[in-house]
Amino acid sequence: MGKNKKLVEAITSMDVDFAQWYTDIVKKAELVDYSSVKGCMIIRPYGYAIWENIQQDLDRRFKETGHENVYMPMFIPESLLQKEKDHVEGFAPEVAWVTHFGEEKLTEKLCVRPTSETLFCEHYSKIVQSYNDLPKLYNQWCSVVRCEKTTRPFLRTTEFLWQEGHTVHATAEESMEETKRMLNVYASFCEEFLAIPVVKGQKTEKEKFAGAEATFTIESLMHDGKALQTGTSHNFGDNFAKAFNIQYTDKNGKLQYVHETSWGMTTRLIGAVIMVHGDDNGLVLPPKVAPTQVVIVPVAQHKEGVLEKANELKEKIAKIARVKLDDKDKMPGWKFAEYEMKGVPVRLEIGPKDIENNQCVLVRRDTLEKTVVSLDNLEESVKELLLNIQVNMLEKARKNRDEHTYVAKNIEELKGIVENTPGFVKAMWCGDRACEDKIKEETGATSRCIPFEQEKHSEECVCCGKKAEKMVYWGRAY
Repeated sequence: MGKNKKLVEAITSMDVDFAQWYTDIVKKAELVDYSSVKGCMIIRPYGYAIWENIQQDLDRRFKETGHENVYMPMFIPESLLQKEKDHVEGFAPEVAWVTHFGEEKLTEKLCVRPTSETLFCEHYSKIVQSYNDLPKLYNQWCSVVRCEKTTRPFLRTTEFLWQEGHTVHATAEESMEETKRMLNVYASFCEEFLAIPVVKGQKTEKEKFAGAEATFTIESLMHDGKALQTGTSHNFGDNFAKAFNIQYTDKNGKLQYVHETSWGMTTRLIGAVIMVHGDDNGLVLPPKVAPTQVVIVPVAQHKEGVLEKANELKEKIAKIARVKLDDKDKMPGWKFAEYEMKGVPVRLEIGPKDIENNQCVLVRRDTLEKTVVSLDNLEESVKELLLNIQVNMLEKARKNRDEHTYVAKNIEELKGIVENTPGFVKAMWCGDRACEDKIKEETGATSRCIPFEQEKHSEECVCCGKKAEKMVYWGRAY
């Protein structure tokens, strides 16, 4: 037990230093390693396996809604990026430029894609001619590069992995429908797959995506009371279409501009999983996203029949779950601590006495509760336990979010909540950019979203006291 205790103590408590706790987990659970390139991370096999599970489930959802995967170049010519004025101004500070190939200076600089709107627009302008060509529902899995001054693994890195959907439609109504549809896909994915509850809403003009008519977002609350934007969906209207001359001939033979959308999720979802579900023993992974759902730890594995029985159980469980048997020559206590650190949802312990009694011990990671179950109906017990953990983790996260969601009637209340009891703050807003700026300046909180589900907590703006129609979620954010 000494080794076990030492391993657990190696993580800084989240209540002592949340940032250090997070760093300890990503390193000690072997999710990432630091790269020699500042701001870039090496995603290790365990971290990448989590991303693969995220990717597979999202990709399935995209294809079920009629989207196809494509791949665009990594490089964007400067002239192409300059075509949409608001867009290029929004990304200018973050862009990395390529000026040479070998010794030869390029006649035109190339930017390493921070996002791919301009590439998709150029392509659509070539392939869309008629209403029969619409809609085009494309998605791309790739990496992007954005210069970040302050980085943290998964949350903010210079290069990160993501998917970016880019679609074109005949009408404004269709593009708005698509924008909201994909936001709902994201919300369902977060709640059903990652067990992370979300608030759905629209970004303010200040916070919307550069070049978009409207940006919709899902916002989640982390364990330290900070918000995380977990996915966004943008309606571009015909802004990009006019800049790139993407037109089609409608049924009446008239030329019309297309209407576009863009939407994305990134590897920051892994950061969200860590910060919503983790504890002082390490990661806690929802079963659906966990690379290993059940780990079998043999006890007294040197004794006759123990490893044979463990292998037999592994074959049974493999039919219903992702399972691993750890037969390394290490003490069971060390293994227990390692898999708690890695957040494996269920640990199965089997030793000589268990075999004698035709039973095993199941330990659930979310509550650390132990249950003795018969080997006769093991598959059913494991299946039921995994389902229960998935549901319980969402309920626990929702309860934590709701308990840390407050209402403020004036800026002093807002300031007090943000400083002393961090979380989401619901407060009324007049819609004036000056008030939004003042709230950020005085409290450090930004507008997270104008939720679709509106509530009226007063008649007055939290900042200026003038008449307010919109309730906004505010909070400090990653």
